[in-house]
Amino acid sequence: MNFRATGHFPPLILDDVRGAQKMLSGVARMTAMEGSRHLTDLVGAPVHLKCENLQRTGSFKLRGAYVRIAGLSPVERAAGVVAASAGNHAQGVALASALLGVRSTVFMPVGAPLPKVAATRQYGAEVRLHGHVVDETLAAAQEYAQETGAVFIHPFDHPDIIAGQGTVGLEILEQCPEVRTIVVGIGGGGLAAGIAVAVKAVRPDVRIVGVQAAGAACYPPSLAAGHPVSIESPVTMADGIKVGRPGDVPFELVRELVDEVRTVSEDELSSALLLCLERAKLVVEPAGASPVAALLSDPESFHGPVVALLSGGNVDPLLMQRVLTHGMVAAGRYLSLRLRLTDRPGALATLLGVLSVVDANVLDIGHVRTDPRLGLTEVEVELQLETKGPEHCAEVSAALRDAGYLVMG
Repeated sequence: MNFRATGHFPPLILDDVRGAQKMLSGVARMTAMEGSRHLTDLVGAPVHLKCENLQRTGSFKLRGAYVRIAGLSPVERAAGVVAASAGNHAQGVALASALLGVRSTVFMPVGAPLPKVAATRQYGAEVRLHGHVVDETLAAAQEYAQETGAVFIHPFDHPDIIAGQGTVGLEILEQCPEVRTIVVGIGGGGLAAGIAVAVKAVRPDVRIVGVQAAGAACYPPSLAAGHPVSIESPVTMADGIKVGRPGDVPFELVRELVDEVRTVSEDELSSALLLCLERAKLVVEPAGASPVAALLSDPESFHGPVVALLSGGNVDPLLMQRVLTHGMVAAGRYLSLRLRLTDRPGALATLLGVLSVVDANVLDIGHVRTDPRLGLTEVEVELQLETKGPEHCAEVSAALRDAGYLVMG
């Protein structure tokens, strides 16, 4: 397990993952697997959620980080470790280092969410804020490693990291031995590669589907080219899988063992996060919800039983608020309307009465009286409504038109 950073690693095998599992005994918990009736109905086969969002530090990252640091020599441990991350890997390295008595320094972007910065410090790491994008932060961490001799702990591009993440796959086989499809989010590829190594060695018939955000999908072009390809300026709310280039080590394993890589849109990610919160009562970050997004986008294409891996739950509250609003819009739960009515006493009350009859909840309302497009006695009303879904939106719009209002959408 103690691979050296020569750039040439022996093939990762099942025994490596089993060795990592023994190493993680008493460190990483076996996270719960919960059934989802809603997703089961959509897919037409049993769907289970593997809840790594409930892992220590809030994501699967502790597994790989601990195995990697535990495999260091005494000399390497004495030099300390350094990592770069905006959140999950930072916390995994910080806790793993504390448990193993190793000094850790974690570089995080200047704009990293304050709760993630605070959590990383609380786990015992020295946090240094540097750069505004992860690439700048990564460069600073690697420079620090060269200057100080600290061991750089890569988030996904090392066999020990991949072996640690692969322990999730062993747990899935134990908790759901009849599984036919495993759906997992992919950023750099460490998690998907590890799961694939573990699962395919025991159950080669299990289909493994990787999921990337469409705006940060580096694997499809890389797989097409046959080697890792960089994409410029990846953009997605799912920062946990926002990676511009696959890792060299995981790429070869993903290419060999993962059956398919799909992409999902930002709307689908938002809807998936909302579903996890409302239906499963689970707080999941956008990257962690990507497998659910894939199920929602094409449910009939998955053969069950299906296990969807919720890889993490570390989401900034402000981002959660924005994503949930976006998810409700994507699900047809918000309706924005502009309409005109006569500017006279009681006109607004009459309008609200129509909305009350159709059970639409008014979130915000605004009056416009000074627009040159309006007549002398007209007022334009802007409405933000909460609805029960697309059918209810259509019902509300129809009720307003039937009441004689000019609805402009």
